Amino acid sequence: MSIDPERHAEKMARKKAARDRIMATKTREKGLIVVHTGKGKGKSSAAFGMVFRAIAHGMPCAVVQFIKGARMSGERMLIERHFADLCAFHAMGEGFTWETQDRERDIAAARAAWETAKELIRDPARRLVLLDEINIALRYDYLDTAEVVRFLETEKPEMTHVILTGRNA
Repeated sequence: MSIDPERHAEKMARKKAARDRIMATKTREKGLIVVHTGKGKGKSSAAFGMVFRAIAHGMPCAVVQFIKGARMSGERMLIERHFADLCAFHAMGEGFTWETQDRERDIAAARAAWETAKELIRDPARRLVLLDEINIALRYDYLDTAEVVRFLETEKPEMTHVILTGRNA
């Protein structure tokens, strides 16, 4: 299949012009709220990819782990050993609920993690905050979903990106 080079160039010029018109309307930068959810693996890994990209660009960021606690992950080791100046890491969970089997303790840990997360998000110097496994805390009613949504809608600085991970979003 051969395409005439001139015809191809015209087609691409039209596409570029259309794209340029769309991009001209996108004049405002803003922080995003990103949700990584689903049944399979890779939610936290995808989010940490975004954290490492922010670190590579010199953007201050933070990680709050709502469920995972004492277990030392590779991401945590890398951040704490090499990027602690750019990324605060708070592993505040006590393990998965089937490991702790203590609902009140899980609720207290999730609430403490949420309070830490709110302070980190409120800091306009932080460009990205990862709320790792918060969806699990919301799913089990350890946190009030409406409160979390309201906070993100009303108190998140305009330029801050917030990533929420976990199943059952």
